[in-house]
Amino acid sequence: MEEKSIFEMILNKEIDSEIIYEDDEIFAIHDINPVAPIHVLIIPKKKIKTINDVTQEDEALIGKLVITAKNLAKSLGIDESGYRLLWNTNKDAMQTVFHIHLHLIGGTMLKAI
Repeated sequence: MEEKSIFEMILNKEIDSEIIYEDDEIFAIHDINPVAPIHVLIIPKKKIKTINDVTQEDEALIGKLVITAKNLAKSLGIDESGYRLLWNTNKDAMQTVFHIHLHLIGGTMLKAI
């Protein structure tokens, strides 16, 4: 049996975390190691290991993650000043949890990438 991701454990209430947004397909939490004043993770409830594992069947779900990130940016007050959306895929990109999640980062002037 495959090991649960930390996100699955949060959803199952096995690990404490404040869920700041949730619907039937996705949820969002604050990153425990933020790189900016606002650093939120938007996570599908469906476990998909990496972006490379996304299929055509996941198209609407991926779009919903992006729309949710946009809406959270607005509710957190960073939609006008600016923010970054980021996916890490596999080890060279420093993906540490193999359950896809979209980073919403802002609240300060970010460094160029």
